[in-house]
Amino acid sequence: MASYAVNDRAVARARKLIEGRRYVLDSDWGDVQPSAGDQNAFLESHSWDDYAEWHLGLTEGAADETKARYAFVYGDFRRLHRSGIIACHYLLQLLDATSA
Repeated sequence: MASYAVNDRAVARARKLIEGRRYVLDSDWGDVQPSAGDQNAFLESHSWDDYAEWHLGLTEGAADETKARYAFVYGDFRRLHRSGIIACHYLLQLLDATSA
C-alpha cells in the first residue's frame, strides 16, 4: 500500500486560493476532477512545480516529476473545488496525524 506525505506547498496554495475567493462551492467532483488529458494539457504549459501545487499529497518513494508522485488533486487547475477538498478530507486527517 502506498504511503503519502502532506504537500505543504499545495496546502499553502489552497489557502491562497480560498483567501482570493478562487473556489467553487457546489460542484460534482466526479465531473470536474481533472482527467488525464486535462493533466497533460496543464503540464504542456506549466512546470512540474506548478502541477505539484494542485496535489495535497506526495507519494513516498515515487520519483519527482512523474504523475505517480502527486496525489489528491483538489482543484481544476484554475480554482479550488470544495468537493475536491471533501474527497481528500479524511485522507488529509490521516496524513496530518502521521506526519506530526
